[in-house]
Amino acid sequence: MTVRVFPSRHRAPSSWSRRRAITEGLVALIGIGLILLAIVLTQSWFDRHLLPSFYLMRRWYVFLESSSRVVLALAGVFLLLVARPRLGRLAADRPSPVIAAAVAAILAIGAGQLVLSWRRPSTWLLASVEPLRRPDPRLGWTFVPAREGHKTVGRRTITFAFDTAGYRVRSVNEPVDPARPTILFAGESVMAGEGLHWDETIPAQVGALMNVQSANLAVHGFATDQSYLRIESELPRFQRPLAVVTLFMPALLGRNLDDNRPHLGPGLIWLPPVRHTRLMSLATLIVPFRRETTVERGIAVTSEVLRAAAALASARGATPLIVVPQFNREDDVERTLRRRILDDAGLAYVFVEFDDGWRIPGDLHPNAATARRIATAIADRLRTTSTSGR
Repeated sequence: MTVRVFPSRHRAPSSWSRRRAITEGLVALIGIGLILLAIVLTQSWFDRHLLPSFYLMRRWYVFLESSSRVVLALAGVFLLLVARPRLGRLAADRPSPVIAAAVAAILAIGAGQLVLSWRRPSTWLLASVEPLRRPDPRLGWTFVPAREGHKTVGRRTITFAFDTAGYRVRSVNEPVDPARPTILFAGESVMAGEGLHWDETIPAQVGALMNVQSANLAVHGFATDQSYLRIESELPRFQRPLAVVTLFMPALLGRNLDDNRPHLGPGLIWLPPVRHTRLMSLATLIVPFRRETTVERGIAVTSEVLRAAAALASARGATPLIVVPQFNREDDVERTLRRRILDDAGLAYVFVEFDDGWRIPGDLHPNAATARRIATAIADRLRTTSTSGR
């Protein structure tokens, strides 16, 4: 007589139950964690850790933040009530697929990091994007000098011309003359004139309004500290600087907190780039979370940098001025940042607010009419300052 023994999970109930209990416990912890996150992440928390965005109006990113809380809560409930028992049974009955899935996830993360590592270190140094930039050990990058490039923006072909110093000019054959009385302009793509012909840019229009030479030192992608370093290196070249105009926008404060490029720390100490993994950089781009200490340090350093830029101008007998263009109505968070960085430091600035109709069609940069309003506000303030100083 032959006795057959059939395998059964009940032969080792402790092992089967242990695997199920551990799996369900882990899933439950994740689910509870997601629900707690949805409760803790209030709008006040978001305002302290996620800075205003130049690319999204406040009502949109508030909607996204609120939606994320709902998604987190629903995901947590789903894990607790639906996924937990199913994953527990799967891990107990068939542990191999669960282990394989975990290994695959780890390998996918490694593969993603490997693929992203093939990219260039900075998106501001893409070789084929006009206006062309080149690496700079102190500033991070600058425009390629002594060249002319073309780019289509808003269905218009824009010519970008740069003199031998890398300043944007009307023509390569019309370089900035450092011996002439000059108003210097520093900033990023808004000041540089992305999507605008040279005559439409803010520096060119201020120069025309005041009948004086303008020098456009702005570089696409620059943060406030990079603009300051640019002023520091270029201002000594000019024999008769009349004014130094720096652009600042609270919606771009997050750029000032980036440390993956040469940057300034407290006390205006120059610091080299901090190397981050590409996955971490991508995650920060998708969810730009900042610790409160990081935000506070960024506010303090930004104010310090702007004060230093003003001091550089004043030391050369030039009028320092900060222009603050506000695209779309200023919200409470942006207003608080502006006052903390500028007003509390006693810095002179001109505030120009726009509601709608300010941008180039299909682009997020100001159109010629908007640039004209900004240029007029700058010229009016400089004239007033010049008159009151006599």
